[in-house]
Amino acid sequence: MWKILTRSVLGAIACVVVTAGNAAAADMVDVKVPFPFVANGHTFPAGQYTIERAGTGTSVLLIRGDKHNRTAAFVSTTPADGRDPAGDRPALTFTRHENQYRLSAVWESATEGQTLMR
Repeated sequence: MWKILTRSVLGAIACVVVTAGNAAAADMVDVKVPFPFVANGHTFPAGQYTIERAGTGTSVLLIRGDKHNRTAAFVSTTPADGRDPAGDRPALTFTRHENQYRLSAVWESATEGQTLMR
């Protein structure tokens, strides 16, 4: 069971393409997620998203769809333990539960990440 969960998480990380926002918006991540996912009870379709802090020094993140995707939600987070699985690049981590991917953390750098509260 643990092997299956580990493979699911690593597979989800490998499928997500993440780029950092511009220098003026250091707390912003642009990401393309190729599968639908859930974050704090909100369902998001596959697509392009921008994830940013809701305010300076806040633990609330705003996830909003780009282009023709108008899905958006605020999610509460706590500081993440550990290190970014993608090294020093921004990354999202997901856990797979049955037929559904759940966003579990947003990493801005190698040591700075936010775990989504359930």
